[in-house]
Amino acid sequence: MHAEAHAWVEYHRTFQRVAVLDIGGRDINGSVRDLFPNADYTVLDIRPGARVHIIADAASWTPDREYDVVVCCEVFEHTDVWPEICATAYKAAAPGGKFIVTCAGPGRGEHSAIDGSGGLHPGEHYANVSADALGRVLRDCGFVDVITDQRTGPCDTRAVAYKPRTA
Repeated sequence: MHAEAHAWVEYHRTFQRVAVLDIGGRDINGSVRDLFPNADYTVLDIRPGARVHIIADAASWTPDREYDVVVCCEVFEHTDVWPEICATAYKAAAPGGKFIVTCAGPGRGEHSAIDGSGGLHPGEHYANVSADALGRVLRDCGFVDVITDQRTGPCDTRAVAYKPRTA
């Protein structure tokens, strides 16, 4: 994970005792786990790996508990079902819970979700996500107080959004 993506999550981190769900959190090239030192930290990923607790497709997975913070870093560009992952994040978030996202924005070059290399493996999906599209999807899922941001340089799209305290 590049420094700018890590810094976005660091800005939104907490030292409180919280339950965190990290969607796509298998450590390929860095993790944000260290930013939540007092958390009950759960990693959901489509592939097995060290410190992965739940192996499932986040687009169709049904959470069995609620989380105070849901993070999803550098995942959405690797799947065409990222809107469904946003819906899963909404279901997983506790009322008032925070969803923190980073992903590749327009202009960032392809890279593999399997090993982080610059080339894609056969069958891998890759498409950049704009801040406008991400914001629309988050609002459509029910998130409120949505803040999106798009940066050049590493070409990042990032967001923070909240599940309403009451439905």
